[in-house]
Amino acid sequence: MKKQYGLIWIALILVVVSVSMYFVHYLIFHDAHHIFIYMVGDLAFLPLEVLLVGIVVERILSRREKVEKMGKLNMVISAFFSEVGNPLASMLLNATPQRGLIIQNLDVKTGWKEADFKKARQFVQKDTSIEFGGMDIQALSEFLLEKRAFMLTLIENPNVLEHESFADLLLSEFHLTEELESRPSLTKLNHKDAAHINEDIKRVYRQLIIHWLNYMQHLKLNYPYLYSHYLRIHPFQPHPPAVIE
Repeated sequence: MKKQYGLIWIALILVVVSVSMYFVHYLIFHDAHHIFIYMVGDLAFLPLEVLLVGIVVERILSRREKVEKMGKLNMVISAFFSEVGNPLASMLLNATPQRGLIIQNLDVKTGWKEADFKKARQFVQKDTSIEFGGMDIQALSEFLLEKRAFMLTLIENPNVLEHESFADLLLSEFHLTEELESRPSLTKLNHKDAAHINEDIKRVYRQLIIHWLNYMQHLKLNYPYLYSHYLRIHPFQPHPPAVIE
């Protein structure tokens, strides 16, 4: 409310200043005709000025701000995959009997184009047969609990909250962590409980891999040296070699 009153006072002061200057102009030159000619001209240009300043310039600044925020967010995403995403993806890959099928569809290569990334994303979204029955649930729980503090620092970042899908990925991981932590024993899950945990893992898997593919495509377009590095170490290949051969 105080801010609104402040704006009203500023508007009144500006109007008074404008009227005063026109009045001084009249006192000096005694030419009301001249004053009204320029006043009407200024009013006629006002809609164009609003268009240029209020729409065009604002959109340019908004676009620049969005690019800057995405740059900061990509730094956060990079830290996430280095600390959590890549190790978790490796754990998931090694826990499924469909490991070969996943590698066949997600083994990103140097020459991948936009169509290849799109095809890989479609595979992740449409192939619902992926199961994680071989997952070491205890090891998964320990890993997620170990990374909880790091994950909390990510979710506190304001740039993350503006990227809804990445925030959903973090929330899905938090949910999985809480589900595992709330079980008195992870070695004696009944059939229904194990199926429920498996669905939570599959949700994390789909969101994680979609963001990983988006991130790899971003690196290919903007940071080829980082893309080259991740091509050698990403988990979706038979034997990830970090050493350049």
